[in-house]
Amino acid sequence: MNLSKKLAIATVVAVAGSLAAAPAQAATDDALVDPVAGLPADFMTGVDVSSVLSLEESGVVFRDDGGEPAVLFAVLADSGVSDVRVRVWNDPFDAEGRGYGGGNVDVDRALEIGRRADAAGLGVVVDFHYSDFWADPGKQQAPKVWEGLDASETAEAVHEFTADALTRFEEASIDVTMVQIGNETNGGVAGIWDWDGMAQVFRAGSAAVREAAPNARVALHFTNPETEGRYAWYAEHLELSGVDYDVFASSYYPYWHGSLENLTSVLRHVAESYDKEVVVAETSWAHTLEDGDGHGNTIDQPGEATAYPVSPQGQASAYRDVVQAVADVGGAGLGVFYWEPAWLPVGPPDQLAGNRELWERDGSGWATSWASEYDPDDAGEWYGGSAVDNQALFAFDGTPLPSLRVFDEVRPAERPHPACAAPGRAHGATPPMCR
Repeated sequence: MNLSKKLAIATVVAVAGSLAAAPAQAATDDALVDPVAGLPADFMTGVDVSSVLSLEESGVVFRDDGGEPAVLFAVLADSGVSDVRVRVWNDPFDAEGRGYGGGNVDVDRALEIGRRADAAGLGVVVDFHYSDFWADPGKQQAPKVWEGLDASETAEAVHEFTADALTRFEEASIDVTMVQIGNETNGGVAGIWDWDGMAQVFRAGSAAVREAAPNARVALHFTNPETEGRYAWYAEHLELSGVDYDVFASSYYPYWHGSLENLTSVLRHVAESYDKEVVVAETSWAHTLEDGDGHGNTIDQPGEATAYPVSPQGQASAYRDVVQAVADVGGAGLGVFYWEPAWLPVGPPDQLAGNRELWERDGSGWATSWASEYDPDDAGEWYGGSAVDNQALFAFDGTPLPSLRVFDEVRPAERPHPACAAPGRAHGATPPMCR
């Protein structure tokens, strides 16, 4: 997700007396959405919670439906989540060991998130950015130690880094279900911006997955499905370039990415023309336009959020509709991941000074000031807290919103949770949602 200067600009003002927390909305017995008919039992209803360790280090407490402190991964599993996606940066730290933010997720921290997800019976999707910080269509900066490498040298480094990281996941007995070779790689990856060089990187990363995590799917991730011909071009040139992959992944945010009918159409073309599975790797919607931490949000104006109500019901409907759009592709429709549904405030807006200290210390905001050495034009100017706390599926106090139930509600009643349908997934453990 692109957390650019527009997304952070409202950091400027923290009004005394602002809401310290959005009131938790009690869950009801009424379903928010209808199930998606015919949804396969192994359809991935996933989330990306890569910020979780830094949030916990900053004192954020996640709660169950009763308001009691709870383990986030258990709450997610009990809500019908099947897989956890975790981003991996190469070295998101400066020379003094100060983190760049966004969870400071290097391989070590990604492994910890993977262990905790696996222990809860959840599959793990590893999202390699091949960067030291955020990678998206406008940012595909090479990691510091890869700067100056040509395409062949970068491909070799990608292979080594990917194989080493996945070997560590395998040695930890973490069930890696899918691996992304890059994140939103529309025009570049790992500092390589020409297609031939990008294809070398994709081939090298894919080969590493086949060697180190042979049971995992290989995914390539793009965005802007609304641009006519974009996905058809990518898919054709991946084929012509001999890139070995299983899954064509797309971001889809209703604010920006066109109609759901178009999403289905462009993904169906890829699936049917090239025999690939398809997945939406990122989506989300807002439950409020209020700011939870004194740092401006990506979506904060009514005119930016018109496709659905700004409410928990709107979140549930938006997610359900994306699931339907992917399911409408046919058997190749693999799943839908909600992006950072637990990226909560570390404190209310009227405690902005204290929040800033926590963001800097723990990396629990989208960027720290230390990131300026790597990303001076964006993070260096607009660093701060969570830009998506109002798109979380938890209230600001950590209590689940009713919308968190959507992962379970989209499944027909006769379809078991994926972890229950595949009892070996959790390496012999019985996931809590199956007991």
